[in-house]
Amino acid sequence: MRLNALPCFILSIAALLPITSQAHPHSWISMKTYIEGNSTQITGFKMVWTFDAMTTAYMLDGENMSAAHKEQTLKDTAQSVMENMKNAHYFTYFYDNETPIKYHIPAGGELVKPRAKATLIFELPLAKPKTITKDSLKLLIFEPSYYVDMSWDNKSDIILSPELAKTCRFTLVEPNPTPKQVTFAMSIPADADPDNQLGQVFTQSVKLHCDVDTTTPSTK
Repeated sequence: MRLNALPCFILSIAALLPITSQAHPHSWISMKTYIEGNSTQITGFKMVWTFDAMTTAYMLDGENMSAAHKEQTLKDTAQSVMENMKNAHYFTYFYDNETPIKYHIPAGGELVKPRAKATLIFELPLAKPKTITKDSLKLLIFEPSYYVDMSWDNKSDIILSPELAKTCRFTLVEPNPTPKQVTFAMSIPADADPDNQLGQVFTQSVKLHCDVDTTTPSTK
């Protein structure tokens, strides 16, 4: 089975689950995120996303994973995933207050599978370096429908580059959905159309706090 599009892939996983299953989530990705830059600018992110074992098995179902073909299979699958995440902004949303910050298209990704779980690794450079601000920069990574739970397991899974760490720190903010939102998410049937507003309700966010010279206007 070739992974034609990650959202369709997740919906296919949902279809395989028992009808009595809770609707969200159906797949889990544990993330590490490296925030790259220097003491005054952020230049991009390095992503390390590890899929759960069931998702990994479904992703590679029917593919040739023999010793002779494993490397090429993983390469082809990574290329397919990266291509189809393009229209979903690589599930990554970086803001200065409410203004979204644009990316360059990544050069590519690498998929590795040392054991039962596959890990996707890729670089996501900003379209242009972003000058740090005191408190207005925020990063979220989520799949909009929340069929995929994308999360940092620990604060240590977010790593600032050594130079950036000299002037910036961050807080990891956990989601705080209302009881009504939780009830709604759990009541959605497995065969329902996805609600593309739901993922953001249940996502973590990283807020950056940097020491900046307030006497000099920052460059947006």
